[in-house]
Amino acid sequence: MYFNENTIIYWNGNFVKAKEVNVNLYNQTMHYGNGVFEGIRAYDTPDGTRIFKSKEHYERLHYSARKMHINFDIPVKDLEKITYDLLRINNLKNAYIRPLVYLGENMSLSPTADVNLVIMAWEWGNYLGDKLLKVMLSSYQRPNPLSCYVQAKVVGHYTNSILATTEAKSRGFDEALLTDSNGFIAEGPGANFFIEKDGKLFTPPLGNILAGITRATVFEIAKELGFEVIEKLFLPEEIFQAESAFFCGTAAEVIGLRSFNEHIFPLAWEESIGAYIQKSYKIRVVQNEFQNVFI
Repeated sequence: MYFNENTIIYWNGNFVKAKEVNVNLYNQTMHYGNGVFEGIRAYDTPDGTRIFKSKEHYERLHYSARKMHINFDIPVKDLEKITYDLLRINNLKNAYIRPLVYLGENMSLSPTADVNLVIMAWEWGNYLGDKLLKVMLSSYQRPNPLSCYVQAKVVGHYTNSILATTEAKSRGFDEALLTDSNGFIAEGPGANFFIEKDGKLFTPPLGNILAGITRATVFEIAKELGFEVIEKLFLPEEIFQAESAFFCGTAAEVIGLRSFNEHIFPLAWEESIGAYIQKSYKIRVVQNEFQNVFI
């Protein structure tokens, strides 16, 4: 699914075949989760293949590395060039891109000077599909921000996401929605969360969630379309008063929710603010411009 015998990846300064790479089994990332990564998308546009917000993604990769005491200093512009070269070599136009910074041999809990970079890319559809989602409130909570840097994309953080998604799917749902350590709504296992009520959008504030790049794009599009977005803390029961809801993230893009804990949102998705943003987002990523979807 992700690679074949001809797939080329970027690994520590070279473009090599994915099947030829060997990784030290004593690396700290594998044993303790200390590594950082990004999820980025490239789109086939009228001006050729374009990586959406690559600068913002690679800046966040640097931020994550700093927070985890990882000495990663490859300039953002160099990372962008490498990634475009990787897409060209693999003849990819619409692709999901996964840069991963992982550490070398180290069985202690202290930082290591052996830092490795791999960048992979493959064709991948919307992570959560194209249909409206049936979502449940997870029994798991997002990590306490006093226990780790929740705004960094750290490898080890995603065990929490795996638990939440697995629980939801085992109970017949498509995805989970998690609260923070105080019981307020936070985000999905791999996506930020918005609800619509009275013609406005509401979303949890930063502090207990990942500062999503797609989330920031939703803010931009909403402003262009004339919709207000309010950041506030809200409890799970307040979702039942919402008219519609959606997830957003680089892998998922913008995807609507059909229901929450079996409660079906009353507003038809096609008439929701989320649907307008979804349409505008699709235009934005392939044309890098704003179009009034109401016309």
